[in-house]
Amino acid sequence: MQGNSLRHGVTLFNRAHFFDAHEVLEDVWRSLPRDRPSRRHLQGMVQLAVAFHHESTGNHVGARSVLERAMRNLNGADSSFPDLDLDRLRAELELWRRHLDDSEGADEKKLDGRDVRRHTAPALPKITRRS
Repeated sequence: MQGNSLRHGVTLFNRAHFFDAHEVLEDVWRSLPRDRPSRRHLQGMVQLAVAFHHESTGNHVGARSVLERAMRNLNGADSSFPDLDLDRLRAELELWRRHLDDSEGADEKKLDGRDVRRHTAPALPKITRRS
């Protein structure tokens, strides 16, 4: 895997530059042979960036849909990314999955044009190294 590009994409993701992270990670993903399991795992990271880009633009339905696929594609990714703390990432993503479940339809619940959602979003997830 293109280590420097992968690190750069993860750094962009962790800085909440989700669109740019998606672009960088997708380039790494495209460079991998189709028969490598790490390709699916990297696709999960690309999808995470897309999901959180959707969230940042208020597209909660899109964010929820892509987050589900990302979480599925990250199953077993510990073998592809042994230095990353994927257990922590999965826990953070589960909080987001629940938050987005609660948020679905909330866009329609407005009072005098103001959003009346009562759920505060969790902290943005980070892709970190194992300690």
